[in-house]
Amino acid sequence: MARRASEVMTPAPVTVPPHCSLMEAAAQMRRHGIGDVLVTEDDQLRGLLTDRDIVVRAVAAGRDMATTTVGEVCSRRVFTVSAADDADAAVRIMREHAVRRVPVIDHGRPVGVISLGDMAIERDAHSVLSDISAQPPTV
Repeated sequence: MARRASEVMTPAPVTVPPHCSLMEAAAQMRRHGIGDVLVTEDDQLRGLLTDRDIVVRAVAAGRDMATTTVGEVCSRRVFTVSAADDADAAVRIMREHAVRRVPVIDHGRPVGVISLGDMAIERDAHSVLSDISAQPPTV
């Protein structure tokens, strides 16, 4: 039987508001050992910011990390699944849109994130990606 998104996701996603600086968002990622934060406003998902977004859209462009906001560089086109959806829906989204993370929404609010690593652990606990994803972050 297929598992629900809520059973596979990493719960309690780290969120930041759009006006948060990239420096603070990066500090949150370091503090939590993660590579992304959800951008929210009034408990609603407004975007997704990854460590790659910071590097490609800010650092490589010579932007000031202290004054550039998350809202200026985050991905605003975010594909989501419902907590009640089958976890395979997240896999379909990852494949169709070439994304590595899919926020999980419950009644309009983000409640978790399903990552490529989460699905590797779910699908093949003995794969290399699963082994890497199961390890604690190296901060």
